[in-house]
Amino acid sequence: MAEIKGVLLPAYVMADESGSMGPYQAELSDGLASLCEGLRAEPMIAAKLRLAVLGFSDDVQVRLAVADMRTETTLPRVVIRGLTHYGAVFDDLLGRIPADVQWLRGQGYKVHRPVVFFLSDGQPTDGNGWRASHAQLTDKARTPTAPNIIACGIGNAEASTMVEVATRPEFAFVAKPGIDLGRAISEFFHSLTSSLVASGQALQSGNPQLVVNRPDQFTMAIDEVG
Repeated sequence: MAEIKGVLLPAYVMADESGSMGPYQAELSDGLASLCEGLRAEPMIAAKLRLAVLGFSDDVQVRLAVADMRTETTLPRVVIRGLTHYGAVFDDLLGRIPADVQWLRGQGYKVHRPVVFFLSDGQPTDGNGWRASHAQLTDKARTPTAPNIIACGIGNAEASTMVEVATRPEFAFVAKPGIDLGRAISEFFHSLTSSLVASGQALQSGNPQLVVNRPDQFTMAIDEVG
């Protein structure tokens, strides 16, 4: 039997790159850079994680393939374009996550259930079409590698939609009314980094658990829908 190298948590950042995010491209890029540098600063924790960054609008484009941040030297760059197609996100993840998990297992690792951090500033422009692929992605009977999804909405993204996207109500957040969107994006990435570091620490301690920290200036989306 092949030796098990360790246990990994694959984490996916789904960043909205639609046109409405244009004024905040710098904050998106800075947030991603901060995330990558934060993980590099914690090599013992980063050893337990594999990070991917995907930008979505009309389609999904890879900004960083599943990477070990201890050795990855490039920084992901966002490209503002198109509309906000949620369906593209879940169609892509339906193929991507099982393939990535299979690849990591082939490298000799055990793999914990992946986690997806979803950030959007708008409602889906593809209507209700995303719900079928989302349902398949999150159904553990049909997709054994079904991820946990943390959904954060800013701008025009509605709380009820974030609750639908997230796999648990307590994984859905929306920015407080009136907060500057650039600040909200920064808070999202700060929380994402701390969540991954805490989750990595839990893996390292032999007590695996997913830690999800609420971003500052965000509320649980469930609080908004009653």
